[in-house]
Amino acid sequence: MNSVSHQLESPWPHRWAVALVCATFPMIWIGGLVTTSGAGMAVPDWPNTYGYNLFLYPWETWVYGPWKLFIEHGHRLLGTVVGMITIGFLLSTWICQRRAAVRWLGLAALVGVLLQGALGGMRVLANEITLAQIHGCVGPAFFASAVALAVVTSRQWREAEPPTAAGVSTIERLAFVTTFLAMLQIVLGSQLRHLPAGARPGDFRLALFFHLFVAAGLWAHILMLAFRVLRSFRQQRWIARPGWGLSLLVGLQICLGFGTWITKYGFPGWLSGFDFAAQFRPTADAPWQLSIATAHVAMGAMMLATSLLLALRAMRLASLSTPGSLSTPASRGGEVKKSVTGPMLLMEAAR
Repeated sequence: MNSVSHQLESPWPHRWAVALVCATFPMIWIGGLVTTSGAGMAVPDWPNTYGYNLFLYPWETWVYGPWKLFIEHGHRLLGTVVGMITIGFLLSTWICQRRAAVRWLGLAALVGVLLQGALGGMRVLANEITLAQIHGCVGPAFFASAVALAVVTSRQWREAEPPTAAGVSTIERLAFVTTFLAMLQIVLGSQLRHLPAGARPGDFRLALFFHLFVAAGLWAHILMLAFRVLRSFRQQRWIARPGWGLSLLVGLQICLGFGTWITKYGFPGWLSGFDFAAQFRPTADAPWQLSIATAHVAMGAMMLATSLLLALRAMRLASLSTPGSLSTPASRGGEVKKSVTGPMLLMEAAR
C-alpha cells in the first residue's frame, strides 16, 4: 500500500477500537469488584435480572438497592455496551477497511466478546467456581486484544519507519515472553481469588507460592525488557513509552499486591514489634480492602495489555528491518507466497 492509500485509510475502525479499549477497562474494574465483593450471585438469573429484561430492570431498584446488586447489574450493562461497541468495530472494518486481515480480527473480537458473555451467564446459571475462574481470565485477555486492535488500526502502525537502532527483534521476543508471563500470572491470581469454600489451607499456600514465584519472574523480566528498550530506543517514543509504562506498572502492582495482603490478613508477624502493625486490624469488606484488591486485578490486565502493545510495535518495526518481510515493497505487491497464521495475521494487517 502506498502513502496515498495510507492517507485514504478510514479512521473509523481505529476510533471504534479506541472506544472498545476505553469501555473494556472499566468493565475489568467492575468485574474485579464483583469478585472481591462476593457479588457474583447477587442476580441469580441470566440473561434477565430478576425476571426483567436487562434494560428494563427498574432503575430505582438498581441504583438504590443493595450494593452487590448494583455492581453485578452494572457489570452486565457495561458488558452489553462493550458488545455493542465490538459490533460497531466489526461493521466499520467490513465497510471502511481495505485490509482483509483487520476485518477478520474484528470478527474474532466479536467471537471473543460473545464467549465472555456466555461464560458470565453460565457462571450464574451453574453457580460454578471454575467458570468464574475462566471468566476472570478471559476478561483481561479480551482487553489486551482490544488494545491490539487499536494498535494495528492506528496511523502510526501503517506509517511506521524502520528502527533507528539494532536489537528490535530481541525486544519483540522479550515482550512476547512478558505477555505470556503476565497472562500466566492472571491465571494464577484467578486460582487464588476463586478457591472453593472447602479448600484446604495447603491449597491456599500452594496457589500463593506459585503466584509470588511467577510475580518475581515477571518483575525481573520486565526490568530487563525495560532496560533494553530504554538503552537502545530511548529516542523512539513509539517503543520507549510502553517500556516506561511497564516498568512503572510493575512497581505499582507490587505495592498493590502488598496492600491487598495487608488489608485482608494484616501485617506480617515480623513487623508486629512496630505500633502501626500491632494496632492494625483488617476489616472484612472494608472500602479500602475492596478498592486495593480490585485495583490489583485491574493493573494485572493493564500490564498484560501494555506488554502485548510493546510486543506488537516491536514486531512491526522488526518487519520493516527484515528483508522479504510482509511490509517490504515486494510483499506489498503481493509476491509473498507463504501462509499467514497466528501473529503473522497482525503483520498482514499492516499491508
